[in-house]
Amino acid sequence: MKSIIIKYGLLLVATGALCLAGCRKFLDETDPSNYTEDTYFTKPEHARSSINAIYASLRDPMSGDFNGAAWTMTEFATGQAATDLGQAVNSYYIKDLHNTADNAYGENYWRNYYKGITNANLSIAKIPGINMDQAEAKRLMGEAYFLRAWYYFNLVQMFGNIPLITQPVDLKSDQLRPKQATPEEVYKLIVNDLTTAENAGLPWTDVSGRVSLGAVKSLLSKVYLTMAGYPLQKGTSYFDLAAKKAGEVLDSKQFKLFDTYNDLHNPAKKNIEENIFMIQYKTQVIPGSWQSLIIPYNKNISAYSAETGGIYATADFVKSYDPADLRAKEGQFFFTAFTNQDNRNQKVDLGGYFLYKLFDVTAQTTTANSDLNWSLIRYADILLVYAEATNEVSGPGAAAYDAVNQVRKRAKLPDLAGLTQVQLREAIWRERWYELCFENITWFDMVRLRKAFNVSTKSFDNYVGHKFSYGPVLTERELLFPIPSRELRNNPNLVPTKGY
Repeated sequence: MKSIIIKYGLLLVATGALCLAGCRKFLDETDPSNYTEDTYFTKPEHARSSINAIYASLRDPMSGDFNGAAWTMTEFATGQAATDLGQAVNSYYIKDLHNTADNAYGENYWRNYYKGITNANLSIAKIPGINMDQAEAKRLMGEAYFLRAWYYFNLVQMFGNIPLITQPVDLKSDQLRPKQATPEEVYKLIVNDLTTAENAGLPWTDVSGRVSLGAVKSLLSKVYLTMAGYPLQKGTSYFDLAAKKAGEVLDSKQFKLFDTYNDLHNPAKKNIEENIFMIQYKTQVIPGSWQSLIIPYNKNISAYSAETGGIYATADFVKSYDPADLRAKEGQFFFTAFTNQDNRNQKVDLGGYFLYKLFDVTAQTTTANSDLNWSLIRYADILLVYAEATNEVSGPGAAAYDAVNQVRKRAKLPDLAGLTQVQLREAIWRERWYELCFENITWFDMVRLRKAFNVSTKSFDNYVGHKFSYGPVLTERELLFPIPSRELRNNPNLVPTKGY
């Protein structure tokens, strides 16, 4: 065997020498289609393409099937989500509070959101050097700053002390293996990026789904609200900033609540009215990727071949809604029955409360190719940000009541009135829990408030010590997700998350 290896090794060397001699001229030539950072950013279309690449990272955590999906991570962490998908072990580790740094969901967010940050850094550094219309360049830069802020805002909330990278990185860069920054430093960058994006000349709305001024101001209001709470605890002055920024969105009159909850999952309502900022999908091109995850396990109701039972609401959470609340009625936010895939006149009992607010009816019943976008910021959220922040600054008043009651009116609930500041505070929190459930928002509220919703008492417990309705008890370590072990191995400058 050894002689054979030597023989073929010599043959490879000889062949390689001939190839080098005959191909040297070819190898010395430059392939005009082989771009580098230095040769790529030369035309306006390069600037536009580089910005499009930043958006792409928003979609990556949404993908999943029988192994679950990263977007469910913050839902299972609330204690209000259930699953029948046995092989999706990452879901169970989080749901049952046995999470580890090896969880693929956290690694997915970390890897893809830092990829988005990397692309944003590259665009921010390179676009100013392109000879192009300066107004367009400024708008594109505004999109890049917003998206970088979005990725950092989510990462700092999920992981705490994270690397803060603001320049393109190569193999010689000091930031190739960066150290962690404090949350205060990360939030400073987020605010600076969003303030820059505010002044970039973006339109208030954009029906194509690109970053708009409405999206920038909305995100900035959410950032200020979070900074007012934990872990920074900046208090009243930041509640005031949140109220003013959300107020600008309300005063613009550019957005409104949908008339019906069906419009939340109506492809015809992409990027308009209540939908301020969304992840973009298009049937037959890049279809929405979560439909098979939100339908019950093998109940034969769907045009999709996979029916995973990957995530649905706990019965205890749904039953905690006011009996009069339209959101908890069948076929609004949840559904418990649907028609058989082979006979749409035959009804199937699903055995649980599945997520109708995320359900693409056309895809599920006919095409198996979803045209739905995923909403990241909607107007109901900003109304409730405004109500909460205004109440914290000046107590119950007409403005705070009007904002929260707009959300309640659609749910067919009576207006709130005559409450103390504490009573209105908790009433607004309840509206956030009920209105924004399963939209990757509730867990972030839990962490900034250090509170968790008790579905039995319908009041709020302290986060640490709160018992999920199915048994597990939250501890301090669940205030963060663990920095992925893969990153810890690759970067010795990172400190593991406490408790993991």
